[in-house]
Amino acid sequence: MPFFESHIIVNHDDLDELNHVNNVRYVQWVQEVAKKHWQHRASTDMLKNYYWVMINHCIEYKNSAFLNDAIQLKTYIKSSKGPISNRIVEITNSQNGQLLAKSETKWCLINAQTNKPVRITSEITDLF
Repeated sequence: MPFFESHIIVNHDDLDELNHVNNVRYVQWVQEVAKKHWQHRASTDMLKNYYWVMINHCIEYKNSAFLNDAIQLKTYIKSSKGPISNRIVEITNSQNGQLLAKSETKWCLINAQTNKPVRITSEITDLF
């Protein structure tokens, strides 16, 4: 199963009052890595004609991340059917390999001209 990864360093803006990464930030990272994956793989025409919206999101927090931690975001498509794609994102500490959080998100493919759900084509499925 092909995957996409991205790396970040935790900064002050990522922290909450307990001085660890805020839970909301993990959700933002999930959204950002999914978008980067799509933009990296999709053609110019695909980017012009389609976009994705998050319709269901489940995240399990395992461990905390702190200031200056190196973070790896790894994502892949678990399955697709109709207009829905199930995406996994694993967030780990790059320095020690510790799993920090894991999410499974349902994304719906939307036609950019009609703003309505559209079936995922084999051309799109083959990207992932």
